[in-house]
Amino acid sequence: MYIVDIIINYFQTNKELYIGEKITISDHMLQTAMLAEKNHSSKSLICSCLLHDIGHFIIEKPDLLVSNSLDGKHEEIGFKLLKNYFKPEVAEPIKLHVQAKRYLSKKKSYYDLLSNPSKISLKLQGGIMNDEESQKFTSLKFCRDALMLRKYDDGGKIPNVKVKKIDDYRDLINSQMINNLGSR
Repeated sequence: MYIVDIIINYFQTNKELYIGEKITISDHMLQTAMLAEKNHSSKSLICSCLLHDIGHFIIEKPDLLVSNSLDGKHEEIGFKLLKNYFKPEVAEPIKLHVQAKRYLSKKKSYYDLLSNPSKISLKLQGGIMNDEESQKFTSLKFCRDALMLRKYDDGGKIPNVKVKKIDDYRDLINSQMINNLGSR
């Protein structure tokens, strides 16, 4: 099975709720990608948004981790899966999207907009960044894309929104691969 087929299968077969939210992980990622599209983002950023939480599909029972006050490091798991198949413009923002939340949470106005489950996971993910961490984060090449991904991520948690099907994104996914390694 090719990586694109594996990704699409994850979306089609995983109907578990997104940790603490009222939508599925699949619908959350589809909503996030749709927000990026609506805002005329690059194809790479749309693909990052679509795949940003794929690590949750790989982690067994992510809800159990949260209830045991553990961080599953879904961003690292997702990055490790995708980095050998996708352009850095896709994979790197995925790796950084949790850091982006930690960075943005320094502003009370941002923190106050986070959902309760997102506030809980923020604590598990290291909490709000300090100045040294912030400086390091903002110097990274894909910082801006990670910040945009994070903002779309926060907006993509609305129950009962009509979302596209993952198959609608097959061509986009294929277009963002390194030399089309994962396609037929």
